[in-house]
Amino acid sequence: MFNTLSDAKYYIKENEIKMIDLMMTDLNGRFRHVTLPCERLTAEVFEYGIGFDGSNYGFAPVESSDMVFIPDLKTAYLDPFAEVATLAMLGGVYVIDLPQNRRFDQDPRNVALQAEDYLSKSGIADNIRISPEFEFHVFDHVSYSLLPHASGFCVDSEKAEWNSSLKGFNMGYKMAKKGGYHMAPPLDDLHGFRSRASLLMEKSGIKVKYHHHEVGGPGQSEIEVEFGGLLEMADKTMMTKYILKNAAIAENKTVTFLPKPIYGEAGNGLHVHMHLFKNGLPLFYDPHGYAQFSETAMHFMGGILRHASALCAFTNPSTNSYKRLTPGYEAPVTVGFATSNRSAVIRIPAYAKSPAEKRFELRSPDGTCNPYYAYAAILMAGIDGVQKKIDPVEESYGPYDFNLFNLPEEEKAKIMSLPQSLEKALDELEKDHDFLTAAAVFPQNLIEIWLKNRKAEVDYYNQLPHPLEYALYFDL
Repeated sequence: MFNTLSDAKYYIKENEIKMIDLMMTDLNGRFRHVTLPCERLTAEVFEYGIGFDGSNYGFAPVESSDMVFIPDLKTAYLDPFAEVATLAMLGGVYVIDLPQNRRFDQDPRNVALQAEDYLSKSGIADNIRISPEFEFHVFDHVSYSLLPHASGFCVDSEKAEWNSSLKGFNMGYKMAKKGGYHMAPPLDDLHGFRSRASLLMEKSGIKVKYHHHEVGGPGQSEIEVEFGGLLEMADKTMMTKYILKNAAIAENKTVTFLPKPIYGEAGNGLHVHMHLFKNGLPLFYDPHGYAQFSETAMHFMGGILRHASALCAFTNPSTNSYKRLTPGYEAPVTVGFATSNRSAVIRIPAYAKSPAEKRFELRSPDGTCNPYYAYAAILMAGIDGVQKKIDPVEESYGPYDFNLFNLPEEEKAKIMSLPQSLEKALDELEKDHDFLTAAAVFPQNLIEIWLKNRKAEVDYYNQLPHPLEYALYFDL
């Protein structure tokens, strides 16, 4: 938003801004913040930063946890939810050092920044442009318990099919199971919410392409945004989640990006469209290639497909992620590429025909990821593919221009599949992460911390009794 502090100061004065909110992203991908009066926004803040305890972010051990946050003026936006006029800024985490502080290598924004820098230095391209699709559920109620003697959850949506026989005030117009795709009002009662949220996104500098009701009957929605750079779109992914969650709360609703909140319904993905440019020219287009794809595009895809299983540890980092990655729900489970095929991990949109629009879509990621790590990991896999000239056809990744869900079982067994659990994805990352640590873009220590933390979650998850176990085994 601003290039200089004086520009920011002028805006603050003209718009009667009272507070500055510094937004930081922790290891897991959650926003944290520190707020200061606007008079405290001085040149020293941008040189020395604001101190905080990095151990509470998962960044550092307690004995050496003092860190500083330095805001980035370009990320500034007016917070539409603050009761007091507030200007929010994202920024970077720094380690206290002499003679001057240095960038913390595990900071999510730093990893994304280093990945972009690595792309530029590789000579392959100087810009990757990405566009995420935000899928989420809007509920009217959510509750859950995690007690030694009682465990379970309950979500509700007024438009859900299960409320069709509800006594009392009930106007009908319930959304059928898996019948919500592009439905119009009055079935789609979230149209107004999505429009209001989209306008808030636009005011915050996030350009919206369109929004619609998604396949899931009870409250599933999607908002697509325009393309931007990797770090830019990771920032905007965090901002979008913040805006949608707070906009829902303001309307007595709640938003979740949980990949599979409801059994038997469509899950929430975070499909990522991407393409490369160099000196302003698109690199993915070749009129004579498969689907008009260039050799660079094919090799970039090849790298992502070769490392697809390891990537899942960052793009699908929750135990719930793998309840979405099951056949039959338009979520990909087989590692391959194709044109216009939503059953493949990588889909090439047939409608993107011009050289500048030629791109592909990675359909496996979901919204539980830390977007900085996820987008950076995808880029690093693609760069590895170009550098090693990984041909996805020679590697038997396709093209699969047919429905992979309907293949006979013996044919499915011949095709590589994504991990079926977070535990298996972490095993794949443990075996295959050299492409991430190239040029120390992903520090080895970060990989080790990520594996340790996620494995602890898996262990905890595996120890908890499940309601289904009571249904299946209680009487044995």
